[in-house]
Amino acid sequence: MPPLMRTSNPALGPKVFEGFPLTDDEAMTLDGTVLKTGILLLCSFVAATCAWSTYMGAGSAAAVLPLLGAGAIGGFIVAIVTTFRKELSPLTAPIYAILEGLALGSISSIFEVRFPGIAIKAVSLTYGVLFIILFAYSLRLVPVTNKLRMGIVAVTGAFVLFYAAGFFLSFFGINFAVLNGSSNLSLALSFVVVVGAALSFILDFDFITRGARAGAPKYMEWYGAFGLMLTLVWLYPEMLRLLLKLRRRDSEDQPASHVPHQSGPTSRQY
Repeated sequence: MPPLMRTSNPALGPKVFEGFPLTDDEAMTLDGTVLKTGILLLCSFVAATCAWSTYMGAGSAAAVLPLLGAGAIGGFIVAIVTTFRKELSPLTAPIYAILEGLALGSISSIFEVRFPGIAIKAVSLTYGVLFIILFAYSLRLVPVTNKLRMGIVAVTGAFVLFYAAGFFLSFFGINFAVLNGSSNLSLALSFVVVVGAALSFILDFDFITRGARAGAPKYMEWYGAFGLMLTLVWLYPEMLRLLLKLRRRDSEDQPASHVPHQSGPTSRQY
């Protein structure tokens, strides 16, 4: 078996599956990882539905801000804990899925009210990409080569640094229009990020396959599912951001008399 290669997903690094004995007893399997992934998706969906219902019932973003904050901050903390304590993943992975579901459900409900239909499209496209990539990987339509791995990791790292720089400089009043604008360059940037996130699924699937072959412990099924959730949680907001830019682009192309009045959160850049 070739050595485990790197992936752009920080939870599924090159040393995650090292040191596990080859055994068929209580070992990680692909079917088990798929099942765990389905459980995490269900947890996140239920949590997102609760956040969505909270916003729709209250009709105010203030009602879901606590859920958004708890989900985003709590999810980040749980993700860090899970990454360093993989044996806790049977407990922490579902918690992470629930917390991220609250965060994404809150964001989705706010955007959906301001831009009707945008959240539904983002969800459909995100899951559509996931299943298309899974189908392509299962048929080996996209060969997972070292060059592909290195390319995705390099592109992902570059965008992480660029986003981090933009976030840091925003505290000093310096904003990168290319991040939140609707120019051709901004749209191209978002498209490349979405493609990078989508291709990361291929590396995740490949890495989990190699982990199963290495005889990783049973709890690594939860950890593998957690790694897939990380990529999914990265892809969905980027898909939402791309659709938002396209909406703004369409609004700018319309005559001023036909552009709907926007107030509150819609005037901000995300």
